[in-house]
Amino acid sequence: MKIVKIGAIWCGACLVMNKVWNELQKNYEFEAVELDYDIDEEEVLKYSPGDILPVFIFYSDNQEVCRMVGEHSYQEMEEKVKEVLG
Repeated sequence: MKIVKIGAIWCGACLVMNKVWNELQKNYEFEAVELDYDIDEEEVLKYSPGDILPVFIFYSDNQEVCRMVGEHSYQEMEEKVKEVLG
């Protein structure tokens, strides 16, 4: 499984989600890709993130299976990770 996280340093919700993101990375094994909305603009556009940040894009077998947009609790994120991991 791979999760692409798109955020920005000016995004308050992104800062809130950093703790959740770091905790997920400690507790589960997955490929983590972090992109900055401004710095990595060309790469970010390939994912069509929309206007609300952060965006977490979940992949299984190199196929996008779902997206979570905005702020979420650790429990919500963990539930999605477990679901995608099977």
